[in-house]
Amino acid sequence: MKKYLAECIGTMVLTLLGCGTAVSLNCGVDTASVVGTAIAFGLSVVAMAYTIGGISGCHINPAITLGVWLSGRMTGKDAVGYWIGQFIGGIIAAAILFGIVSVAPELAEGTKTGANACPNGNIALGIIVEVVLTALFVFVVLGATAKTNGATNNFAGLAIGLSLILIHLVGIHYTGTSVNPARSLGPAIFEGGDALCQVWVFILAPLVGGAIAALLWKMVSCDKEA
Repeated sequence: MKKYLAECIGTMVLTLLGCGTAVSLNCGVDTASVVGTAIAFGLSVVAMAYTIGGISGCHINPAITLGVWLSGRMTGKDAVGYWIGQFIGGIIAAAILFGIVSVAPELAEGTKTGANACPNGNIALGIIVEVVLTALFVFVVLGATAKTNGATNNFAGLAIGLSLILIHLVGIHYTGTSVNPARSLGPAIFEGGDALCQVWVFILAPLVGGAIAALLWKMVSCDKEA
């Protein structure tokens, strides 16, 4: 249960700080807001990696958990526990952010929760972007945390956080960058509208990307347990 609770807290922190920054900076209106939001998500992962990494491995993302499970590094029971904790954490974070913005809407910019959306309603493009970016991100996670990396996996949190920054820099203008179903579900619930109607894209596509990453990693890995 401690692992599941850690995942809940970690996902809450990632969603609150990442989406909170997106709301505060009105992400997407200029280059500075995009860069700031990308950095916020990346640093949130780094912070949590070195906070709860020793407890749960700091997945804080159902797509990563799926990739880890398909790679044979965790049991199905733990995967389900992680998913429950992650989705609860994302919803709690969105509720907190929605509450803050509702009390002082004049201080916030853009959406109320930093929810994701397909570009101009283009579902196909949204799916492609999210599948590709998630596959790349989860592939980095699986590689950075592999036992074959030896001492270098002590820096896995930093590598993962930096890669998430890059992923956001690429994807923000297209989908707001999800690559994380738990980060998307909570905000969509409170945002409503198109965000809620399209949330299935940001749940399904990242999971497909995570599965692809697991397959790719099995193809290139020399570690039988990875």
